[in-house]
Amino acid sequence: MANAETGEVTHLSPERIDATFRNGSLTAISVIVGFSLSFLNRWAAEPGSWEIYDLAAVAAIVVGIVLQLSSLASLLSVRSLLLGNYVRAVRLFLIGLAVVSIGVALAIAADIFGYGQKVLGG
Repeated sequence: MANAETGEVTHLSPERIDATFRNGSLTAISVIVGFSLSFLNRWAAEPGSWEIYDLAAVAAIVVGIVLQLSSLASLLSVRSLLLGNYVRAVRLFLIGLAVVSIGVALAIAADIFGYGQKVLGG
């Protein structure tokens, strides 16, 4: 774009976010990814056999964790300081969080309705 007064060509730079703001988001996302991985690890370590009903919950949790980790990897890049990249990474994280939440809800529903893992000969 040319400046009318000076005739100089100026380039519009993409909108950026502050690195401190991004670092706070990185911390929050890292903690939640840790909780998601911990939940899956704890659930997998429970005694009892896996049933076919568990597959939907596990699939949702794993897909959600992959989305969360992709978001985390994206936010670790210097390019995430550009507003558009940051917004995409946060959106991806929120989708991953929703998918993990659906998986956890499916696991809880299966337990409530008696379709979950049978423990102690149940």
